[in-house]
Amino acid sequence: MIIRTFMIGAASAAVLTFAPAAFCQDHGTPEQAKAMLLKAEAAVKADKSKAIDMFNNGEGGFLDRDLYVFCANVGDGKIVAQGNPNAKQILGQDQRSLKDATGKNFGSELYAAGKKPEGQITQVSYMFARPGADSKPVPKVSLVTRVSDLVCGVGYYK
Repeated sequence: MIIRTFMIGAASAAVLTFAPAAFCQDHGTPEQAKAMLLKAEAAVKADKSKAIDMFNNGEGGFLDRDLYVFCANVGDGKIVAQGNPNAKQILGQDQRSLKDATGKNFGSELYAAGKKPEGQITQVSYMFARPGADSKPVPKVSLVTRVSDLVCGVGYYK
């Protein structure tokens, strides 16, 4: 009986110790953002139109907690995909005109990343609203790359 009680107590302690790591990961990591970006790159190469639809609708694993894909045309900067439900209003805008809450023109940095050689990943830091109920801008780092005639990115929030 004492051994059984001890085993239940040890198991309970283990669950409580690891619960925060297993159940409280409501934010994506830099590694997960990069993995999603590489998956998005493959999706665009396979079928650009279908990929853009999946990014905009958050389907196919392209909306995971606060990770999502966004893309713009390399030529005219027009935003064609925005996976963040709080930022759908920027679809169709020129990416180069985007400024964050501090006035930083991060859109021009995103656009410049799309002018680099295909497959090169650039980090861009700025303030942006996280998906979900709270739309207050918070620090974000986006991993951005050129894929054919698109500049696509996935960012993680700090």
